[in-house]
Amino acid sequence: MLSISRLNQSYGESHTLWDLDLEVPRAACTCVLGRNGVGKTTLMKAIMGEVGVSGGEMRYAQGPATRGARARAQDGGVELGRVRLEDRSRLGIGYVPQGRQIFPLLTVEENLRTGLAARGDGLKRVPQRVYELFPVLKEMRQRRGGDLSGGQQQQLAIGRALVLAPTLLILDEPGEGIQPNIVTQIGEVIRRLIADDGLTVLLVEQKLPFARRYADHFAIVDRGRRVAHGAIAGLDDELVKRHLTV
Repeated sequence: MLSISRLNQSYGESHTLWDLDLEVPRAACTCVLGRNGVGKTTLMKAIMGEVGVSGGEMRYAQGPATRGARARAQDGGVELGRVRLEDRSRLGIGYVPQGRQIFPLLTVEENLRTGLAARGDGLKRVPQRVYELFPVLKEMRQRRGGDLSGGQQQQLAIGRALVLAPTLLILDEPGEGIQPNIVTQIGEVIRRLIADDGLTVLLVEQKLPFARRYADHFAIVDRGRRVAHGAIAGLDDELVKRHLTV
């Protein structure tokens, strides 16, 4: 689905990502782990085009979708570095950034409808699937986004990303600062999307129990480099102690 090879990124004189490799298999959840400040969020922003890269390749194979911008990619996938920031969502990449970034003065339904612009099929209403996954959004669809709790805002942000019918969903710390029951609900929604819709999920997460319960694969980043990766069952205590404990 997404193959990243020898990716480098810098902020001025600060070199953030160093020859980073990452494979994100189709129809599975891959979790990027690491201590604070090691480049995890920068990696997500590089995939979405919010920061520039100084070298490497990010090749995205969209899968069976055929509408709009997705149909213009060759079978071998598209090199994301050649795609403008505003066009990456049209390739079928949904993104929920750290901090959620919903529109606080818009209603829940209006927030969700902003995702429709990135679809290629002309759909004018919020897909019922979003409300099935997050019933609270249907109940509160006329409430302003800024009036929701943190957990409800996170569900709204994920719902907005799902409105564009992505084949790849990127989540940057979806459990940050929200109540445990909603963290569990988000994890269960991730598994439903993978099992029922064949969605591919790439997430950044600090909570080890969440990663071990809901992810299929892991990659550990340390000082801008990928230092370990594999099936989630291989995330043992030695790796945790070496790369994740503070």
